[in-house]
Amino acid sequence: MRMRALGTREADSMADRQEVTLDRAQVKKAVQALQAFLKTKSTGESLFLEDTQPINLLFTLWKIPREAQTIRIPLPHGQRPDTEEVCLFTRDEPKMSPDQTQRFYKKLLEERGVKSISEIIPFRTLKTEYKPYEAKRRLLGNFDMFLSDQRVRRLLPSHLGKHFYERKKTPLSVDLQSKHLARDIQRMVQGTSLTVTNKGCCCMARIAHAGMTADEVTANIEAAVQTVVAKLRAKGPMMKVIHVKSQTSVALPIYTSDLSHISVLAASKNRDASRKKGKKNQTEEEKPKPTVETNEEEEEDIPQLVPIETPSKKPKLEKPSRKNRIQKAVKPAAAKKSPKAQSRAGRKTELKGRRRGLKGK
Repeated sequence: MRMRALGTREADSMADRQEVTLDRAQVKKAVQALQAFLKTKSTGESLFLEDTQPINLLFTLWKIPREAQTIRIPLPHGQRPDTEEVCLFTRDEPKMSPDQTQRFYKKLLEERGVKSISEIIPFRTLKTEYKPYEAKRRLLGNFDMFLSDQRVRRLLPSHLGKHFYERKKTPLSVDLQSKHLARDIQRMVQGTSLTVTNKGCCCMARIAHAGMTADEVTANIEAAVQTVVAKLRAKGPMMKVIHVKSQTSVALPIYTSDLSHISVLAASKNRDASRKKGKKNQTEEEKPKPTVETNEEEEEDIPQLVPIETPSKKPKLEKPSRKNRIQKAVKPAAAKKSPKAQSRAGRKTELKGRRRGLKGK
């Protein structure tokens, strides 16, 4: 049952998937206009820099995806010039020093025919020599791309820092034990990747450089668009507009979706809402209803019992007067006096009486 449900979901997603057809002539015109713009901006000093300037594809989606995704895009023509520097992070081989590990992997890459790696850094060297902040920044600026042995891939973020990920130079994982190592590294170096986030509806991928011909750039654009549309995890039409641009140019549109896709999006939303509502009703129907056993005696009308108010037997307490309250307050004070104090008070009153008697005589 689960396999059937998965099959139906995949069929629905394939049925709802948007088909993006590019006009090759229009794409080529946009690429030629972009290359002409880059040539006009180039001077004698910056001619070399303009030839290696990257060309990007900017994808604008109809809605923000629910989950983030990274799409690997193989390209028919390499989008990196031969002058770019590529760094490879490797694991530490047992019973070997960092220098021995570096020589070991250099020999391995030469035997497998890999020529695109310009520097090899073992993991122990990364932890010790590139621990300061300035060393990490220098490492980031010295290389254009970073690869990593998949066995140490999860250990790198804590040692590299956030700047590698902000500059979108995240090390890509490579299986150094693969039988087709040269092919895998070549595809990774000359291919590209698209990071689709769930925080916005725009994403960009590098697909060529200014030194390539218009036909090569056009072929890379077509391959990249078809790969992204096929691998994007989303239901219904998602692609709204596609632009081609460089770092210093404006964005030139090469694909614009029809407004008819808005009705398709609304229909897919209504369909999803009806499915959720149907599932909710189904779960409510499946819940067991409580059964109540009734007897004939319980079904008879039972008279309501109303409590009768009875007068309270306690008499009401009258509020004492002020004179009585003063007397009650004085009596405890007198009772608290010690026997010596009481005898002294008696003597004083006796003396007062005698004095009054003598005065009367």
